[in-house]
Amino acid sequence: MNTLTSDIKITKTKATKIHEVDFDNLNFGRTFSDHMLVCDYKDGKWQSPEIVPYQPIVLDPSAKIFHYGQSVFEGLKAYKDTDDNVWLFRPLENFKRLNISAKRLAMPELPEEIFMEGLKALLKVDSNWIPKKEGSSLYIRPFIFASGNGFHASPADEYKFVIALAPSGAYFSGNVKVLIEETYSRSANGGVGFAKAGGNYAGQFYPTQLAVEKGYQQVIWTDDTNHEYIEEAGAMNIFIRINDTLITGPTSDRILDGITRKSIIDIAKAEGIPVEVRKITVTEVVNAAKDGSLKEMFGAGTAAVVSPISGFGYKGIDYDLPELKETYAAFIKKYITDIQTNKSEDPFGWRIKV
Repeated sequence: MNTLTSDIKITKTKATKIHEVDFDNLNFGRTFSDHMLVCDYKDGKWQSPEIVPYQPIVLDPSAKIFHYGQSVFEGLKAYKDTDDNVWLFRPLENFKRLNISAKRLAMPELPEEIFMEGLKALLKVDSNWIPKKEGSSLYIRPFIFASGNGFHASPADEYKFVIALAPSGAYFSGNVKVLIEETYSRSANGGVGFAKAGGNYAGQFYPTQLAVEKGYQQVIWTDDTNHEYIEEAGAMNIFIRINDTLITGPTSDRILDGITRKSIIDIAKAEGIPVEVRKITVTEVVNAAKDGSLKEMFGAGTAAVVSPISGFGYKGIDYDLPELKETYAAFIKKYITDIQTNKSEDPFGWRIKV
């Protein structure tokens, strides 16, 4: 059945998959909804977006995504409250960052109306796919990649924008033990570390695999020059609590300007939690662990929101963090998720109703 809603052509699936899904036992990002939004860039402009059944994308072997890696993406979530209202959390920040990433990779920037109106239309079509179980959400993956053909090492002339949806459970569970990286780098000055480019994540997998083989779950990335400064935690921004002060590194060419990161900083300031945005050295963290002033470390990102770190390894020595009854991590995670799920007031104006 074809309809036209908000100038977006919608072709609905002939048979929904929703009855095959166990919404009480969802893995993260492994189950996909019935539909996706697609929009092509060709002849120098973005075309009209469409909503179509979720399906494979067919590409020529010479498509430049395979050869030169022009690919950027975002991640955000949709939530349902007890009245079945659908909510988004700071989606315009994701839209802005998608274009920042695209520009850095010489890709065409996307118009806001295609992103926002397309996303809202897609969520309305697949609203039944938004889980209501505590801790679950509908993960949203917008991405742009080079679909134009040719082996010449240059930007493509055609691109495809897609939004796919994945009802998901919790991203992480249990304690996370990390290894501070001493050899490999996630990114470098003047590079693309601040962009959500697919290649950034591909480059992380091997060092992370080495850490996993040593008994850790993730890597703490350090600077590319001397591995002297703490920068990110796996695919997330990192926060470190020394005594009562929360510290996170400043954004740069190497560090992603995380939306959850910005939200945590604003919440900490509003709630009277001392917060510092500054460089923090590995030595400072190790010394704080030794003298007992290191109280918490946690990753921050869309998928996990907040992921507490139970301990870290450095130069062959493991350091355990204390088990506290009340933590900044738990307080902040509840603060954010209560806003996201419409369980509390939103003093920052971050929540948007679909």
